[in-house]
Amino acid sequence: MRSMARRIPYRFLGVRLRLTPLGIRRLENFRANRRGYWSLVIFLWLFGISLFAEFLANDRPICIRYDGRFYFPVFFTYPETTFGGDFPTEADYRDPFVRAAIEEKGWILWPPIPYRYDTVIRDLPGPAPSPPSWQNPLGTDDQARDVLARVIYGFRISVLFGLVLTLASSIIGIAAGAIQGYAGGWVDLLFQRFIEIWSGLPVLYLLIILASIFTPSFWLLLTIMLLFSWMSLVGVVRAEFLRVRNFEFVRAARALGVSNLVIMFRHILPNAMVSALTFLPFILNGSITTLTSLDFLGFGLPPGSPSLGELLAQGKNNLHAPWLGITGFVVLATILSLLVFVGEAVRDAMDPRKTFR
Repeated sequence: MRSMARRIPYRFLGVRLRLTPLGIRRLENFRANRRGYWSLVIFLWLFGISLFAEFLANDRPICIRYDGRFYFPVFFTYPETTFGGDFPTEADYRDPFVRAAIEEKGWILWPPIPYRYDTVIRDLPGPAPSPPSWQNPLGTDDQARDVLARVIYGFRISVLFGLVLTLASSIIGIAAGAIQGYAGGWVDLLFQRFIEIWSGLPVLYLLIILASIFTPSFWLLLTIMLLFSWMSLVGVVRAEFLRVRNFEFVRAARALGVSNLVIMFRHILPNAMVSALTFLPFILNGSITTLTSLDFLGFGLPPGSPSLGELLAQGKNNLHAPWLGITGFVVLATILSLLVFVGEAVRDAMDPRKTFR
């Protein structure tokens, strides 16, 4: 019956979709929650901008026209000899000699912020960390790096880390909950005892210990956190499968010889996804918070990586530079607040009292 449902064209956030009347009603309920809807718009807008961080904050020009030819240092590396220099090493585009040589036979298109997240600024008016100025709108940190550039890159890596972790943990958690709830019996009993033992472990301490043993990296940290974050949706999916597995349509499918795998993921899983989707924004929220906590404690991403937690740690260590702590707090509070508002709107959209009213 689900495959025979009439699908209607519907446009949401500029994307043309073909949805069932029930799906359209849920999106209309989501749109009716103005706070959650505009939070999603703002979050997607900020995340979309951060994906092009190299074009917004970079110590390399976006485009160079020199001697009738175009060069794109943001994508490729060029030696200094390409622009009339003396050394075969990579060109330092902030060097006055290189800039003068290029501008003599062409022009340079710089990003709005001429610093990368790891660019050390050497012409500061005072010792680092320096206060906000026209050159550095959010000031610099204690290593003379532009705070605004690090915020843009840190926002991107935090959200990407949270999205990948949320997607991977949701897939594992939904599959585990589906098997546990559909099988029941000893499978359900043994799986529940394992989850109770595994969830009782001190997660943060284990993450700190493992991060201190191994050399931290993006994927290693993601794998370590995935070991403990997959249990978020197991209980919700398990409860839905335990409730639905003895319904009449499931019994009819078994009588017709439909395989258990098809019954689980085609007939029962769509019912479980309704409750699972409401948890996804909050799981993403928790993933970003955990990464920020590890970075704040010094057990997160490799040293020098753009990180909101590292920015908060610098604010704690440099109380005479309040712009560091205030910037980290405002950015992190904005991300988490937007995701919470989106989660509330998704919860209202999936509420059957509003959907079938």
